[in-house]
Amino acid sequence: MPLTPSLLQFPPLQSLKLSTPFLHGSASLSLLSKPTSSLTPQSHTFLPPIRAMKSLQGKVVCATNDKTVAVEVVRLAPHPKYKRRVRKKKKYQAHDPDNLFKVGDLVQLEKSRPISKTKTFIAVPLQSRNSKKKAAEEDVPKELGIPLESQQQLQA
Repeated sequence: MPLTPSLLQFPPLQSLKLSTPFLHGSASLSLLSKPTSSLTPQSHTFLPPIRAMKSLQGKVVCATNDKTVAVEVVRLAPHPKYKRRVRKKKKYQAHDPDNLFKVGDLVQLEKSRPISKTKTFIAVPLQSRNSKKKAAEEDVPKELGIPLESQQQLQA
């Protein structure tokens, strides 16, 4: 049965109107926001972004390139067959904008946007354990300002 134009009656295109509020940005932002429940309290406090990857610590093994250091990160992982913990080493390229680090320095690698094809970390100086102990010793006053018992008897 052939279709004739009389059977296919369409309304004119001008009369067709789409009634969705999302066309051409006519919807307000309150309509587009997530629905909220009256049971959950709304707090507009700023929350820091969740960091999916923790920062890594390692030793600089190469600092010859400009603004780039190669950092070797050592971690302990179980051996697949013997189940004993084995040291695994991996080298990362990190951004060092001021060329601060030399070979042998301990650095912390922080994840960032990709800087180049191989660099997605920024090198941050890491205080060594010895310097923390020295800083803690410097903070403690050597004299409390209280005279000893023998000195109190001499003054009286």
